[in-house]
Order: sequence, then structure tokens, then C-alpha cells
Amino acid sequence: MQDEKIIELTTERQWIAAFPVMNQLRTELSEEHYLSLLHEMRKEGYQLFALFAGETIVSLAGVSLRYNFYNKKHVFVYDLITDADQRSHGYGEKLLQYIHQWGKENGAELVALESGLQRKGAHRFYKEKLDYEITSYSFRKKL
Repeated sequence: MQDEKIIELTTERQWIAAFPVMNQLRTELSEEHYLSLLHEMRKEGYQLFALFAGETIVSLAGVSLRYNFYNKKHVFVYDLITDADQRSHGYGEKLLQYIHQWGKENGAELVALESGLQRKGAHRFYKEKLDYEITSYSFRKKL
């Protein structure tokens, strides 16, 4: 088994290295648009964490600490993806467990995330492996 480590990606070079994995989740993004959005999102507290197996990024989590009336202080997970060639090795679970601990250390009361209705496998993963509960639907309207 290769050495595993989780670090926050903070440089453009690291973000570019992470793009092929992120692009598996956010398929509509070009690398240029991804970097542009990432710069803007970081201004609002977005942080990108990567789980490495050896020197290879195998899983990513994009998160931020947020506040609202119903979740109080919480971690919001915007992005969670494990490289398609690296799935079923427990990487996503390890990375999300790290995010849970990171949230506790930063005073968060819970972790919240959204998952597309079509992502049935992801829903099973969150519910069965990590004991998440489905609490609401998310609605949006294009302007």
C-alpha cells in the first residue's frame, strides 16, 4: 500500500494537478474556467483538500465553513470526487472522515452537502457508509 496523506491545495500548480480528478465531477469546466472560479471561490472561504496515494491525487473535497439559521456553523461540501480508476479503495470515505474531523476542530456543528438526484450510488455511500441523512431537496431557478 502506498503512503497516503491529505493536504489542502493552496497553489495554482496544485490546483492544475487536481483538475483531471475534479473534471470527472465537474465535466462542464475547462481548466481555465476552473482556475478562474477557484480564485473567486477562495475569496469566499472555499478550500480544496486532496488525498494522495503516493504522489497521485486520488480524491478531492472542496469545502467551506458556513453559517445559517438552520445548520448553525457547519462545513459545506461543494465537491467530493474520487478518481474513477481509484474507486472502491476507501479514499472518499477517508477524505470525508478527515473533513468531519477538520470541521469539529473548526467549531462546526455538522457537515452538509448536496448530491444530484441521479447520483444513486453517491446517496448510498453517504447514507450507508457515513450515516448521513437526507433532510431536504435543493431547488434552483436559472436567471
